[in-house]
Amino acid sequence: MAINSYLDMLLKDFIDGGLPGCALQITQKSKTIYEGYFGYSDIEKKIPVTNLSVFRQASMSKIPLYTTLMILYERGRFLMNDPIYKYFPEWKDTRKYVKESNGYVKAVPTEGPITVRDILSMKCGLPYCHSPSKTENHTIQAMQACMQPLWDKGHYTLREHTAAMSQGPLAFEPGSHWIYGFASELSAGLIEVLCDKPIDDVFQELLFDPLEMHDTRSHYFGDIRDRMVGLYRKTPDCKLEPCNSILDAKHLPGPENEAGWARLFSTVNDFSKLMQMLANGGVYNGVRIMGRKTIDLMRTNGLNEVQQRDFEDNYNAGYGYGYGVRTLTDRNKGNHNGSPGAFGWTGGFGTWCEADPAEEVSIVYMHNMIPNEEVYYHLRMRNAAYGCIK
Repeated sequence: MAINSYLDMLLKDFIDGGLPGCALQITQKSKTIYEGYFGYSDIEKKIPVTNLSVFRQASMSKIPLYTTLMILYERGRFLMNDPIYKYFPEWKDTRKYVKESNGYVKAVPTEGPITVRDILSMKCGLPYCHSPSKTENHTIQAMQACMQPLWDKGHYTLREHTAAMSQGPLAFEPGSHWIYGFASELSAGLIEVLCDKPIDDVFQELLFDPLEMHDTRSHYFGDIRDRMVGLYRKTPDCKLEPCNSILDAKHLPGPENEAGWARLFSTVNDFSKLMQMLANGGVYNGVRIMGRKTIDLMRTNGLNEVQQRDFEDNYNAGYGYGYGVRTLTDRNKGNHNGSPGAFGWTGGFGTWCEADPAEEVSIVYMHNMIPNEEVYYHLRMRNAAYGCIK
């Protein structure tokens, strides 16, 4: 039996085991060596997943985000050691939380500023804060207080979002630890400051047009909304029920729907073009989009021992973290059959991607489900995908 047939069997098993629908594309040296679509985009209407199906990318939107920043970096638009207050003046006097010997927590000035390096490597000290839900985390409580006026307003720009967050204390001294979160909003805001235009326009100019990514955007257009796969929630008794995401409202055009940076939607084919470019040293269809050595910098692990402990878990075993991407550093620890230096990221609804420059391989997988059950699906898919490589 051909190796590709085992991938078909695995993805079909995913659907038989309770996944609504999924899609996978693997390329090597810019040629597609596997492409498969299984299950339904809309279970109730029996609409199948196809190459035209559009998936919510959630945090996998960070791949275009940080790729764009690295393009601007190699064009001399900023330095990694620049303090972000150079671009956002309100971030000049930052504070951090410290725990005193009596157990109380207080806010004190930071010893140094947040740098661009810190926001590109998730070391600025701010987690995500998406709602006013009750929490015991002091940093998130402070972020909620900063956000409440914007939530009350009902809509807000990315610039308003980054300005509001400057008032809250950080979880730690900038650059000392790794924490996933608001650094990406600051990174998106940096693009707008550097280019003096909306981030979506910059994406279009630097990535989406050159890469012919015609179905990747932040806001609905054409028939995209009709092609968006349904988002399903798996219930405790393993049934699938349709549900909504608060991120979907951000795809609606109009300032009344703005809520900071809108995450992207895309197809497997579209996103594969981006990952092929990254796997092929910055070249797509014979055209250089960015420098090979800049990609090497992007995928270089920048975590020290303390930060590695902050980052690594069962899902990310064997990986470090570079500029906006995880990067494979220990194949044995991660039980990973790809190459050291392979890099990519994940989206919270179930998307996953990786570029392996050593083999000129890109892998893009997508499903949309809550919870995404990424440990089960992604690691099995990853192992089978790399099994296809000659």
